[in-house]
Amino acid sequence: MGQDDRLRLSSSFGAAAAAYAEHRPDYAQTAVRWALEQPAPGLRVLDLGAGTGKLTATLVALGADVIAVEPDPAMLSELRRSLPAVRALPGSAEEIPLPDTSVDAVLAGNAMHWFDMAVAGPEIARVLAPGGILAGLWNVMDDQDDWVAGLARVSGSAAVGPRDTPASWRTETAGMHLPRTGVAARFGSPEQAGFPHEQRRTADSLVATLATRAGMLVMPEQEREATLGRIRAYLAGRPETADGEFALPMLTCVLRVRALQQDVG
Repeated sequence: MGQDDRLRLSSSFGAAAAAYAEHRPDYAQTAVRWALEQPAPGLRVLDLGAGTGKLTATLVALGADVIAVEPDPAMLSELRRSLPAVRALPGSAEEIPLPDTSVDAVLAGNAMHWFDMAVAGPEIARVLAPGGILAGLWNVMDDQDDWVAGLARVSGSAAVGPRDTPASWRTETAGMHLPRTGVAARFGSPEQAGFPHEQRRTADSLVATLATRAGMLVMPEQEREATLGRIRAYLAGRPETADGEFALPMLTCVLRVRALQQDVG
């Protein structure tokens, strides 16, 4: 993805901040615990690209000392509204408004693919304490269920993108780690893992969730409505989703890398 496309897509969420806050899922606690690789209470954690605070809320529930950083003013406003006790700052992965070695872990929920790692990598390394954790988390739909696989086909890449099912997530994120040059060379090898999760949805709320994807938000209105119409028709025709509430099977997938301890000498 080119830089212009990345910026266009990553800046699309503010216009749908309230819908994002209402419809996007939280993160499996088991996944967050694995990402941190240690007990959370008292741990200094930066939620980078925090959006409306979906991951922030999970970290707070686990007892972490959380700082949230988010570049979009509308998303940041939603985060502050829902989590007023959390320290929430404007900033980005490329310009983190924190001192050197000030956090024990940097986590990013459905956000790391928007980072310019050539710039963000050294910034993340700067704010992390030696031995700290960097982890990206993504909620992906579990397409082992036939109806979910069908939904992915009907929705198209704008609604169900290259990181939105387990196999494609693993491939797309395999190389998404810090560059091995300069200060960022202080990181070990990346690890991947997935953890079962689910979101209670109705057909209408699942359509609303998919409508908050970046590819959908930047789509021309006529094309967007046609895509959402196909999704509605598909959900109405499946016994699993036609009536009432159902569970959308998901995984919270994690890409984790640890900052190496600095040599003493």
